[in-house]
Amino acid sequence: MAAVRMIDIAVNFTDNMFKGVYNGKHYHLADIPAVLTRAWSAGVERIVVTGGSLEESREALAISETDGRLFCTVGVHPTRCREFDESGDPEQHFQALLSLAKEGIEKGKVVAIGECGLDYDRLQFCPSEIQKKYFEKQFELADAMKLPMFLHMRAAAEDFCEILARNKERFRSGVVHSFTGSAEDRDKLLSFNDLFIGVNGCSLKTAENLDVVRGIPVERMMIETDSPYCEIKNTHAGINFIKSLWPSKKKDKYDQNCIVKGRNEPCLVRQVLEVVAGCKGIVDVHQLSKTLYHNTGRVFFPHDLDSMADALLTDSHDIQ
Repeated sequence: MAAVRMIDIAVNFTDNMFKGVYNGKHYHLADIPAVLTRAWSAGVERIVVTGGSLEESREALAISETDGRLFCTVGVHPTRCREFDESGDPEQHFQALLSLAKEGIEKGKVVAIGECGLDYDRLQFCPSEIQKKYFEKQFELADAMKLPMFLHMRAAAEDFCEILARNKERFRSGVVHSFTGSAEDRDKLLSFNDLFIGVNGCSLKTAENLDVVRGIPVERMMIETDSPYCEIKNTHAGINFIKSLWPSKKKDKYDQNCIVKGRNEPCLVRQVLEVVAGCKGIVDVHQLSKTLYHNTGRVFFPHDLDSMADALLTDSHDIQ
């Protein structure tokens, strides 16, 4: 199974489910080591742990320091942008993010600014004006740190692309992760140079979703789980493309050698790869994985993208 090489660009290891807590109830011990063992066995070589607030970004950095193959982001998710004002000193809050990003870069762990962007599906958590203000502010972080952006866009393509266009000189590249938008949204994003689109189970739910994903060139795509969320379910349109399966048990019958039913985890990025290949009619999954690995390395790991990946690409054919 481990013949393919993958990077999962979005894992929420700070989520309580990885501490064994579901909806406030404790079911099992924290199990990130067991989750990682499955991921490495599946062919995952690196994982980016997502930060969605100042405190969560601190925790993401701490988690990433536990394994040489873990990395992280620093930033504030659109639904949490109230934390700038609620801190009592938005500028000091920003400076704390900046300091954390610097610390993480020095440790070789922080690879992007984010998760930041706009989410108009969940305005109950943060009004659009506050989201826009602090989305724009976080381009200052990317510019100061010379890092790519790890971006979030939900039901907000017009405002999102307007802010992106206004700040395109302030960041070198980025990925709009967990993409669930329309073909029109996709094409707007693809009009920006060096902007990639992240695909996970939430991107692959319906036949319409699969049509949109077919139109993302593999040279502009990355794959992710966004675990513990966004698993590929039996009701999803691409389920028949899946070849790789793992034993699973319910959380109240927890077994560290099985995945937890209903909790996504990084090994399952292999299924995302398989559905992308299936819906695009790509037979050579290994070549697809090389291209996606290379895309991800160029953006998040430009200083140490290993020569093996380049060599593999040099002697291989292009995928349409």
